[in-house]
Amino acid sequence: MAIVQLVDARQRDLGGFVVRRVLPAAGRQMVGPFIFFDHMGPTQFEPGHGIDVRPHPHIALATVTYLFSGSLEHRDSLGNVREIRPGDVNWMTAGQGIAHSERTPHLARAAGEKIHGIQSWVALPDGREDDEPSFTHYPASVIPRRVLDGVTLSVVAGDAFGLRSPVVTAWPTLYVHAQFSPGAALEMSPEHEERAVYVVQGELATDDAKIAEGQLAALAPGQKIRLRAVGEARVMLLGGNRFSTPRHIWWNFVASSHERIEHAKERWAKREFPPVPGETEFIPLPSE
Repeated sequence: MAIVQLVDARQRDLGGFVVRRVLPAAGRQMVGPFIFFDHMGPTQFEPGHGIDVRPHPHIALATVTYLFSGSLEHRDSLGNVREIRPGDVNWMTAGQGIAHSERTPHLARAAGEKIHGIQSWVALPDGREDDEPSFTHYPASVIPRRVLDGVTLSVVAGDAFGLRSPVVTAWPTLYVHAQFSPGAALEMSPEHEERAVYVVQGELATDDAKIAEGQLAALAPGQKIRLRAVGEARVMLLGGNRFSTPRHIWWNFVASSHERIEHAKERWAKREFPPVPGETEFIPLPSE
């Protein structure tokens, strides 16, 4: 069997726009370092409307934003301000603590635009949870691409299909955007310890199963697996080495211990995280 688990995305309303949440899921908290995976949109905003994710905190993880259409403006407590566009990679390492906001840029909000993309978190490994926070923007022009048998591959992070992404990671990682022509097939090698495929649009088939739009398929380890598009398809391939120690997740906090999370909760409640320059709002700590 090529597929060991199928996960159906669950819809979540984040106040004006809907995401499909994939990870964490019942029986599948992580795939490699990926511990959170949201499929955002596609959502068409009318002129004057857009996304407004107020400043909020993170610890012991890295956030990864990757868009297929639309744009977002990132602001963080380090003073970074950066607009992300399709094919770019925003990689923000929270480490010991960072706060950030994400909003539709002014011109895009005025015109109205379609937003569609993936927002994910990768957990930081043991010994790296207290790294200094940092932010790096990688423009689409530096993300390596190739076309392989009718499949256009963009290696967002890690090594795959003979390409190496310039994105700096703290853990062996697989993250690839794959666009399939109708009927095209792709063989995934067994080099990555944990692998999954998420179907953004379209449908895929393995030798013995199908993966529908909005489903994540955790793949069997240690074997080559052939993925074939039923028609056109857009998918994300994700994974990497398995974490040897468990991770805890609460709200926007990920850590190897409950104590780290409790400390982060206390810091945010007391407004001890550095503020995000240019922002006056914030998301309060949720009630238990």
